[in-house]
Amino acid sequence: MKNVLLTGSNGFLGKIIINVLDREVKITTLSRKSGDYQICLSKEIPVFKNEFDLVIHAAGKAHSIPKAEIEEKEFYEINVTGTENLLKGFEKSTKPKEFIFVSSVSVYGQNIGNMIDEDHPLQAIDPYGLSKIEAEKFVINWCKKNNVICTILRLPLLVGKDAPGNLGAMVEAIVKGYYFNIGKGEARKSMVLGKDVASLIMKVSTVGGIYNLTDGFHPSFNELSVAISRNKNKKEPLNLPIGLVRIIGKLGDYLGDKFPVNSLKVKKMVSDLTFDDTKARVVLDWNPQSVVEYINNNKI
Repeated sequence: MKNVLLTGSNGFLGKIIINVLDREVKITTLSRKSGDYQICLSKEIPVFKNEFDLVIHAAGKAHSIPKAEIEEKEFYEINVTGTENLLKGFEKSTKPKEFIFVSSVSVYGQNIGNMIDEDHPLQAIDPYGLSKIEAEKFVINWCKKNNVICTILRLPLLVGKDAPGNLGAMVEAIVKGYYFNIGKGEARKSMVLGKDVASLIMKVSTVGGIYNLTDGFHPSFNELSVAISRNKNKKEPLNLPIGLVRIIGKLGDYLGDKFPVNSLKVKKMVSDLTFDDTKARVVLDWNPQSVVEYINNNKI
């Protein structure tokens, strides 16, 4: 049975990983306020008393729009400095054989595009995407230097029960009756089930490499909203004409940050953004469940 260190064990994905792998491996947890190691990685270098075969680094500051400079710095401190401190902790103890870093498709820096693969340039300019790029580079170099099998998982929107972030906001809006699709909700977005990511970990850890992981279906906003509405026994959302929304976006351009929508946000909402997971399917036999199918058959 492998000894595994899981950082970010109290987060959305961390909890799913524990649930999926708990009987398969011995998991030691690390988190800021709970776990076997209660450590704030952005501020201190851990001292490990255990030896680990595999480290799953899922801790980090999730994607959000920073409202102040201090919040921009948090992305660097948590995602970059936190990663560096974690790896420095292994300089004073036995190094793991395998290391998995949970990254994001945000590293590509794209708001629009179809089937973007792992060879696409890393062009992020936002604080979150930049922090993930720098953390990836540090992990790759450290693993190469120390002969550790390195895996980078670039994830899109994560789906599961009580999911946070944009999906959680969408579910809440549908439940409360103020969600609307735009232009029939035809835009497609990549997403993936947290349980499928967790189920792949033990296989990918021994292989290594950089992988996009998606459900391969890339549901449209309409398909997703209809599934959520039925899951929650709510009426299916109405559609707002795209022309009207574009006018509202232009109003937002004029009013500035105080207004929740602008032309750029409207463009993102009506454009596809999907990622290609062919590499994982070929190398790892990745065969995930459709997010819509999951929502149709499970309470979220």
